[in-house]
Order: sequence, then C-alpha cells, then structure tokens
Amino acid sequence: MTSRKRQPSLAQLRAFAAVAEHLHFRDAAAAIGMSQPALSGAVSALEETLGVTLLERTTRKVLLSPEGERLAVRAKAVLAEVRALLEEAEAVRAPFTGALRLGAIPTVAPYLLPAVLRLVHDRYPDLDLQVHEEQTASLLEGLTSGRLDLLLLAVPLGVAGVTELPLFDEDFVLVTPLGHWLGGREGIPREALRELKLLLLDEGHCLRDQALEICREAGRADTRATTTAAGLSTLVQLVAGGLGVTLLPRTAVRVETSRSSRLLTGSFTSPAPTRRIALAMRTGAARSAEYEELAAALREAMRDLPVRIVTE
Repeated sequence: MTSRKRQPSLAQLRAFAAVAEHLHFRDAAAAIGMSQPALSGAVSALEETLGVTLLERTTRKVLLSPEGERLAVRAKAVLAEVRALLEEAEAVRAPFTGALRLGAIPTVAPYLLPAVLRLVHDRYPDLDLQVHEEQTASLLEGLTSGRLDLLLLAVPLGVAGVTELPLFDEDFVLVTPLGHWLGGREGIPREALRELKLLLLDEGHCLRDQALEICREAGRADTRATTTAAGLSTLVQLVAGGLGVTLLPRTAVRVETSRSSRLLTGSFTSPAPTRRIALAMRTGAARSAEYEELAAALREAMRDLPVRIVTE
C-alpha cells in the first residue's frame, strides 16, 4: 500500500515513454541521454511505484504489456503538459528568447532561410533559432510530438491540432532545356503539361504531390515519372541534360537555374498553378502570440521576393 502512495518522477515517466516509443533499451537511453542501466532502473522504479507491470522483457526484445500500452499514452500526455508548462513560463519571462526549433521542407529552406535568418538576427537577437530540414511527414510528427516548435512549409495541411499562419502564394514556373519548344515562352496553357516528359522529386516530397495535382488538373492521364531526384538541384541538372522538363516554385528559380546555362524558363497563363507557404504551429501553443508576430514580420521581410504576400 505504501508504494501506491508514492508519486512517479518525471525522469521515470521520460524513461518509460522512451522505451514505449523505441521498444529497445539502448535506443531509448540514447534518445533521452540516459545510461542504459539508469533507464532500466527508472522503468523498474516506475513499475514498483504504480504497482503495474509495464513491460514484457525477453532476451531478444521489449514489448509493452497491455497495461503498459494504456499507461504509455498517459505518460506521454503528462510529459507534453510539462513541456507546455515550461514553454509558458519561458514565454511569460521574456518573449523571443530561448530556443525556437524551426522545421522547414527542402523545397523551401534554401530559398527562404536567408530572409528568416536576417530577420531573426536583426529583430530577435536573443532568440536561439535551431533549424531542421525534413520532409513534411517528419516535420508534422516533430511538431505534434513536441520535438519541433514551428514549421515553414507548403499548406494546406488539413491536420487536426495544427494552426496555419499563411505567409505568401507563389507561382510555379516551367523549366526546360535549351531548344525546347516551350522554353522562354510566356502564357503557357496548363494543357501543355499533358504531353510533356515531366521530371519529379522522389516520393515523400510535397512538391512532387503538388506537381502531380497540377498535371491532373491539366487533364494529364499518366502521371508516372520514369526519372526522379532527391532534390531540386539534381532535378534541374537532369533538365539541363535534356531528360525532360520540371516545375519549380518561383522562389527557387534564380538559385537553381543559375547553375547551368542550358536552361530556359516559361510562365503559365493566368491563373498560374501556385502553392501557399505558411508557418504552422500547434493549436493553442504557449508561444502562439510570438509565432503570430513572427509571421507578420516575415510577411514584411519577404515582400521583395517574387511572391504575393497573404494579408490577413
């Protein structure tokens, strides 16, 4: 009975949550910066405190017991609330100080981060900005789990519990090799995409999905790609080599096409295919007022880019 009256510590809950996520003591210990014996001891102490067996330990693997499955959800919720408490305290003490973990997709980061970094350096010098470049699915996982604070990516996301702060809309541009019949043209009809050999990014990039959607809207029946690339730089070099054409967001055009003299760009007839870029935060985040102020500042900082600023 005495053990039931004791309260679990945060260290015990962190250890258990890590094991529940990784189902491996060594990986869990590395993830939270704890030695493996200490982590094992913390989980055992939590089991004793709660009077419940949380894990099924075998010589080969670790499994959650049925009770562990239920309590892992509670443990993660408690830790999330503790993080929110600390964030709230930090925000109350002094806005725009401490760490801000910003995630950005690869088709945005190289072209927009210079403006973001200048703004933070000039206006928020006490803010410790930490940048993580990942694909959309990984960024959303990081945001909802608390690993990341704010995202810079293409929207709409349509994810419950995530609030979008729109920044701007930008057109897509057709990039072709020299000599292509659409190279350098203005007012290209979308229907031209029906017959073009379109080069795309690999699976997982939201820009790939956007390009495919543009093709479907143009009436293209076959949206398969025989050649793909992991990044825009490689994609553009494939175009320069004559393997096909591709679509670039306008903010990426200057950087990517400057690497080769064997490229031409063409613009679509109005309304051109577009994408919207936004910041995304957890709904009700402790620092939501700061993030909204940052979004407003970014809109002003990006007015010199070839985009249309979203005015709220």
